[in-house]
Amino acid sequence: MRNTGARTLASRYNVVIVTGDELVRPEAETYLAPDYDLRVLQTWDELLALIKKQSPDAILLDIDTVGEDSEQGITALAELRSFLPDLVLVALTRSESRGLRHKAIDATVDQYFVAPINFEEVRIVLGRALEKRTAEIDYRRRQEEEAERESFGELIGASEAMRRVYEAITRVADSNSTVLIRGESGTGKELVARAIVTMGPRAQKPFISINCAALPENLIETELFGHEKGAFTDAKEARAGHIELAHTGTLFLDEIATLGLALQSKLLRVLEDRAVTRIGGKTAKKIDFRLIAATNEDLENLVHTGRFREDLYYRINVVPISLPALRDRQGDIPLLVGHFLRLYCRSNGKPLKQVDPEVLAVMEDYSWPGNVRELENVVQRLVLMNDSAVISVKSLPQQMLVASNASQEAILIPEEGVDFDAEMERIELAYITAALHRTGGKKSAAAALLRIDAQRMKYLCRKRNLA
Repeated sequence: MRNTGARTLASRYNVVIVTGDELVRPEAETYLAPDYDLRVLQTWDELLALIKKQSPDAILLDIDTVGEDSEQGITALAELRSFLPDLVLVALTRSESRGLRHKAIDATVDQYFVAPINFEEVRIVLGRALEKRTAEIDYRRRQEEEAERESFGELIGASEAMRRVYEAITRVADSNSTVLIRGESGTGKELVARAIVTMGPRAQKPFISINCAALPENLIETELFGHEKGAFTDAKEARAGHIELAHTGTLFLDEIATLGLALQSKLLRVLEDRAVTRIGGKTAKKIDFRLIAATNEDLENLVHTGRFREDLYYRINVVPISLPALRDRQGDIPLLVGHFLRLYCRSNGKPLKQVDPEVLAVMEDYSWPGNVRELENVVQRLVLMNDSAVISVKSLPQQMLVASNASQEAILIPEEGVDFDAEMERIELAYITAALHRTGGKKSAAAALLRIDAQRMKYLCRKRNLA
């Protein structure tokens, strides 16, 4: 019985061959037509026209017949992969050049055949490739469905810490209250701000975001408040500031603690009057906006040391939302890794990769000082720099492996050292007690559970004064 690539009689894979070689058609039809919905085309233009109407499951492209040379055929392969990332892509050629084969592999072909082509072999290999790709697509779909259940807008996570954040977002979304989002750098504070806006009545209104730490103080004033023509040397025309642009919508001020005291004073006046005066202007303009601020600083300490105005602190700290660090989000790392794998495999035209369970163990042991942003960067690097289908521990950045080993050593042997004999006594007592509890105090059953003889169990119980 032949191993075919057919799914069902009613729904078969669509396979297209593109070649100008008339000798290929009869061979292909003999071996492939019984198992697939087969189309044989002669030109690249015919293929492009077909793709606009229907996406095939597999394309076998004779790269010698695209353009004037095989190099153009390689370019065509890369274009097909970018158009159709889930396509099973096969290159056919009469060239035995190793360089050409490597270029085809770089174009992410699934298979590569050199003439004379054995279409019986093609049929078997194609069937396996199609079934594998179908399984990959189904796996990705299930992963995406799971991620959707464990997400909130653009925020990914199902930990208790993140569920508290989701609840807070839901509660404040419909109000007009000022929100202060607090959390370490890289935790996703702007994503929280966007989630609040998306769920609220200002969802279709302007969302103006400015990172207060990214601009020098002499520029951030004009960015926030705008200016009139001639207000300073380079002010050749009037320009609205971010506060004014946020009219009817939301103003998001990230890293608000970096504003100087003079700017804090001007911002406080805007929040009190709900009006803004451009630099060089004489009249204030009423602005309807909601403020969402964010910081990774200890604002209370800044107030105490005089670096942040106390009255502004109380004005913005109406509804605080604390965003947890990644190390405090128990169970979220596998969800985030899966999300970023799908994202970067798709954007780079690569089949969805999987990670070895040991990789996740190391990742969960790592402290992630850069939080979700650092994790995203690591996963993106693993996708780009790893050709294997499964990402292994050896591919992880060295600092993560070192940190993981150091963590294990710290658990086993703290800095102050350990009393080895006392530690072994403690472990022995814990095992004996647990075994007796599990077996309802039956020493013979407990001995069997610990794989020691009954006499030794009785001795250990007398030694420990256990009944």
